[in-house]
Amino acid sequence: MNLFQAILLGIIQGLTEFIPISSTGHLIIAEKLMGLEQSMSPQEITAFIAVIQLGTLVAVIVYFFQDIVSITLGFINGNLGLLQARRDNSARKASRLGWMIIIGTLPIAIVGLAAKKIIEGHLTKSFFVIGTSMVVWAVILWLAEMLGQRRRELEHVGIREALAVGIAQAFALVPGSSRSGTTIAGALFAGMTREAAARFSFLLSIPAVGASGLLELKEATGILSGTSMSNLLVSTVVSAIFGYLSIAFLLNYLRNHSTLIFIIYRLIAGLIIIYLGYLGFRSF
Repeated sequence: MNLFQAILLGIIQGLTEFIPISSTGHLIIAEKLMGLEQSMSPQEITAFIAVIQLGTLVAVIVYFFQDIVSITLGFINGNLGLLQARRDNSARKASRLGWMIIIGTLPIAIVGLAAKKIIEGHLTKSFFVIGTSMVVWAVILWLAEMLGQRRRELEHVGIREALAVGIAQAFALVPGSSRSGTTIAGALFAGMTREAAARFSFLLSIPAVGASGLLELKEATGILSGTSMSNLLVSTVVSAIFGYLSIAFLLNYLRNHSTLIFIIYRLIAGLIIIYLGYLGFRSF
């Protein structure tokens, strides 16, 4: 992998991680078009992609830094207040949101650990699986747009909403689903506004993306060569920059627009990927 390819992968990862169009699907196509399998082993490619996700983790932490500090302090103070029978409404609200993020993370943690071998298997790297998943979740996102009441803001998120979004996030373990796409769909079905759905999706990504990226980091250092490691650093920084920009774009866009443009894009991209699979293309 050369520097240009590393930068391009970082851009794709950053732009598609938070926009509901599937980062996996786009990265797979990019890998094939660049012919990375000729210079890297499947294990190296997988490790490289897994680690540059940490760039998007940095992006969401930087963008929501004040929210994260507020939630963390509120979580600590709010729970201490309960133990000491003190009333602090602002701390209780932040503590409640912190608990909802924890509850929303449980489904993907449980499914991820239980189905680790399946998730890492060759079947989930199939063009047919990725393309079909993109199409199916495009339809689900469209149904969420049609049926969701879009009344609940972030401060109104309860256990029902957290579980709905968390269960939807577990489906993101299937490549092509899009973590942001599944969580936004789940949030819309639960009655959240589009902007609140995106914000909760982004906050929920911190433990999910952080855990997967950090788990792969140690293994990746042993798999990737010295040259690859330098490209890995550049790609990760680029993914962080473009991840930050994509978060800002999506939140601003969803204030006044639906997700229809992403639904149409997913349908087209998914059908193209299925067709490439029919022609005999393989991810690795």
